[in-house]
Amino acid sequence: MASSSIIKTIPIMAIPNFNVCHKLELIKEEGKSGGDPKRQDQGEEEELSYEFQEMLESLPKERGWRTRYLYLFQGFWCQSKEIQAIMSFQKHFKSLQNDVVLATIPKSGTTWLKALTFTVLNRHRFDPVSSTSDHPLLTSNPHDLVPFFEYKLYANGDVPDLSGLASPRTFATHVPFGSLKASIDQPGVKVVYLCRNPFDTFISSWHYINNIKSETVSPVSLEEGFDLYCRGVIGFGPFWEHMLGYWKESLRTPEKVLFLRYEDLKQDIESNLKKLASFLGVPFTEEEEQKGVVHAISGLCSFENLKKLEVNKSSKSIKNFENRHLFRKGEVSDWVNYLSPPQAERLSDLVDDKLGGSGLTFRYN
Repeated sequence: MASSSIIKTIPIMAIPNFNVCHKLELIKEEGKSGGDPKRQDQGEEEELSYEFQEMLESLPKERGWRTRYLYLFQGFWCQSKEIQAIMSFQKHFKSLQNDVVLATIPKSGTTWLKALTFTVLNRHRFDPVSSTSDHPLLTSNPHDLVPFFEYKLYANGDVPDLSGLASPRTFATHVPFGSLKASIDQPGVKVVYLCRNPFDTFISSWHYINNIKSETVSPVSLEEGFDLYCRGVIGFGPFWEHMLGYWKESLRTPEKVLFLRYEDLKQDIESNLKKLASFLGVPFTEEEEQKGVVHAISGLCSFENLKKLEVNKSSKSIKNFENRHLFRKGEVSDWVNYLSPPQAERLSDLVDDKLGGSGLTFRYN
């Protein structure tokens, strides 16, 4: 089985390792791990079965950012290998009561949310106040501790055995709510969605994708990327539909979906940590607050702390992309250094048009 689908084991892992028990017949040959990540995506569609390629050809497609094409699948744009993984996930994943799913559109603070949630849920096993050297976050990237459905567990059409995972099982996804909801219909499943303002999300995505893209794909200029973004053509976009899907569900079922804003976490992380813990059913006690647990978690999971760790400088956790690319600035309003006034006006008008009247608003500074 492909090694990319197996969670990396660490000595004090808070979640058990598991093995792939089945693989869908969507790939002609077993892929090889390792190698140059910028060349691994070369010809990725040629690795897929004829039947799967036929299905791809029936879908609308646009120029890709990291790979040659993005395909419109179930109403959102994604790469061929992501479609393969999502199909496997939708067919095989069985939710359990108390499962936790972290959802984001790419480059909206996913790594941060994983670190925060993992540490909150496991704080009695790994005390963030006293764990100066043995906390898993110090030696493992958050993406290894909270695996993606589409990039880890069901990647390449794999079907993992999740029976050994301790409760609450914690997963992550970029899949829009409309394509996720049927898979998490079990009562008691909790979804945490982190939303970032569309301006900074675009700039962060543009930087990240140009850093990890295949060598067979030409760089995406700021102008071309901006136009694609405003047309909704970006991974798991359109961004407005992705955000609205989770926003509306959080209003309809607040006990199931918690909607957080990246900018709010930057402004007041401790209040939002308390909100997160309460939603997950593990509120902080008065004794914990007095002991400084909330403050310790915010420090341990901070952008500055995670960025300086060796595991986040040299290791690889998502496919074969270096972790260092996950940590650029983590700032609010960096977009002002890149977007021209006409671009800012266009995106502002688009946000007003697509999200106006929904109640979903953003802070841009």
